[in-house]
Amino acid sequence: MNKMSREEAWKLLTEYTKTPALRKHALAVEAVLKHFARLNDEDSEVWGVAGLLHDLDYEKFPDQHCQKAEEIMRESGVDETYIRAMKCHGYGICTDVKPESNLEKTLFTVDELTGLINALCLMRPSKSVLDLEVKSVKKKFKDKSFAAGVNRDVIRSGCEMLGMDLDTVIRETIEGMKENAEEIGLKGNL
Repeated sequence: MNKMSREEAWKLLTEYTKTPALRKHALAVEAVLKHFARLNDEDSEVWGVAGLLHDLDYEKFPDQHCQKAEEIMRESGVDETYIRAMKCHGYGICTDVKPESNLEKTLFTVDELTGLINALCLMRPSKSVLDLEVKSVKKKFKDKSFAAGVNRDVIRSGCEMLGMDLDTVIRETIEGMKENAEEIGLKGNL
């Protein structure tokens, strides 16, 4: 495998993604994937880069999401591991590439979940992920009108793919986001 450095990945991401919220989302997914990689005894640098690059094309080419990113990544000489992970996160939505590796399944699962957790943190008095509990996320997870754009079915089927229950995935996603709370804008007033 031809590993990509975080610096190279960040440079590529910021070339195509200018919106602060989308950059923060990429950073959140990066942090969570690195956390899960450590839990699974995997390469956290590889997982982190996959997290950074997963929405590479979303800002400039939302109608060609995942297709355009593949093109950009191939032109930039990005390794197939990262390309496959990026394509798998859109499984059943904009691609038919089914997640197979631990990395692919984890990215598929936590992408939407980080969005839900981010939205929840921003409406809390502390504006922080640092004091967030699983039960608060579960409550909002059940409320279909809250962060309505978040696809709960993707999260549920991702948990099944991973062989993990929803509570565990939520808890570990929160833990991953805590590790980078300041950079992702969720340190809040704590």
